[in-house]
Amino acid sequence: MLDVAKAASVSVATVSAVINGSAPVSPELRARIEEAIQVIGYKRNAIARSLKLGTTRTIGLMVADITNPFFTDVVAVIQDVLHRAGYAVMLCCNDEDVEMQDEQIELLIDRSVDGLIIAPAGDDETLKRILAGANLPTVLIDRLCDGIDTDAVVLDNRRAVRDATAYMLGLGHRRIGYISGSLETSTGRERLAGYEAALEAAKLPYEEDLVRIGNFREKDAYTATMQLLTSAERPTAIFSANNLMVIGVMKAIRDIGLKCPEDVSVASFDDFPWADVFQPHLTTIAQPVQAIGEQAAQLILDRLSGKSSETPRRLVLQGRLMIRESCRPVSLTPRAIA
Repeated sequence: MLDVAKAASVSVATVSAVINGSAPVSPELRARIEEAIQVIGYKRNAIARSLKLGTTRTIGLMVADITNPFFTDVVAVIQDVLHRAGYAVMLCCNDEDVEMQDEQIELLIDRSVDGLIIAPAGDDETLKRILAGANLPTVLIDRLCDGIDTDAVVLDNRRAVRDATAYMLGLGHRRIGYISGSLETSTGRERLAGYEAALEAAKLPYEEDLVRIGNFREKDAYTATMQLLTSAERPTAIFSANNLMVIGVMKAIRDIGLKCPEDVSVASFDDFPWADVFQPHLTTIAQPVQAIGEQAAQLILDRLSGKSSETPRRLVLQGRLMIRESCRPVSLTPRAIA
């Protein structure tokens, strides 16, 4: 900055005002300083600036699975909102692993991020201890974590799955298989609770043999669906608790020689771009991705600006059942597996 000041015949303070936008500068002086910057090749030292100002203007963002279209869409919205507010995003993925989660959170804290937005892999005592020690503004998205009392944006998972299961029950299905996400996560537990609530409302028993754990993974869901379809009395319908698992469900139905929805009706949590071009068009629960991302970004910005009260805010949004072609009334004479 001293070299730029000498070249432009101005003070260092004037150069700083142009670079940081901290004070008004006449068009003539601004032009001279910008020309000097180009000639000298000056680049602002972001680390030095953050040490001086006490902020990096960076938010750490951790998602559970970057390959999941739901999370990538939410990331895009969060990044857009924060970018317009002058913040950069440092992105990490815990890959549904609590140990990796703790390592990545510590990495983000070491990089002096100003705040954290996290989709936790599961309840984790180490994460609670790390966040308590960091004392950074934190927002949880998609999932909650017992013992972490902070701002959060989540979906009413229980209600969404209850309504979707009730829809399948309304088509006459009484044996509905359920492919669950990891029960180490709040979303896994809440969605399963919605399935149970729909059965209870219909006065049907909860059958453990109809529930399989797919861990939010395509491969695990494929194995789980094969187990359901080869059971003595296979289900006439299957609900998948997320979008990646429904791919495994559909592959298993195909590979075993059955068809959807002729032999097995299918519905899934999470809408995704190809749901209405998939064959058959999939019945899904659409999450308000835009609202989730916008609300999460705004919560962290409010915390950073001191606009929020001390009491954490928990925003619970609603999903929407998208009825398409993958569910039909139950068949009274199930076709045998070829």
